[in-house]
Amino acid sequence: MTPDLPTIWSWLDEVPDPEIPVISVVDLGIVRDVAWQGDTLEVAVTPTYSGCPATSVIAMDIETALHDRGVRNVKIRTQIAPPWTTDWLSDKGRAKLAAYGIAPPSPAGGPEACPHCGSALLTRVSQFGSTPCKAHWRCDACLEPFDYFKCI
Repeated sequence: MTPDLPTIWSWLDEVPDPEIPVISVVDLGIVRDVAWQGDTLEVAVTPTYSGCPATSVIAMDIETALHDRGVRNVKIRTQIAPPWTTDWLSDKGRAKLAAYGIAPPSPAGGPEACPHCGSALLTRVSQFGSTPCKAHWRCDACLEPFDYFKCI
C-alpha cells in the first residue's frame, strides 16, 4: 500500500536537522514538496544556503527515514530557487529553537530576547557562531552566552 502524502509529511517531521537536532527538516522549512511520480517518491529539498555542509546528510537522513517505513523508491531533488529564507521556519520550529537555547531569527537583524531569561539586554559577541547560520550573543542580564539563528 502506498502511503498518502500527509503520512509522509508526518514522517519527514520526525527527521532532525543534523546541525540543530531539536528541529525537524520540516520545521526548518527546507522540505519544499513531496509528490509521487509513479512508484517513486520525489522529495524536493532547498538547502539553507549554497554550500551548506549538511545538505548531503539531510538527503541521506530523509531517504533512510522513508526506506525504514517501506518507501523503496525515493528521489531527493535539490531545489535552489527560490532560495531558502528564515521566513520558512515554522512557528513550532522557532519555539523549539528558543527552548533549546538558540534565539530564533528576527527581522530586526538580531535576537529580540535572551532564550534563557527573556531579557532584551543583549550584546553581540561575534557575527560567527557554532555554525555558519548562527551568530554568538550574550545576555547582559543573566550573562549567559547563546547562539542566534541569523536571518537569511
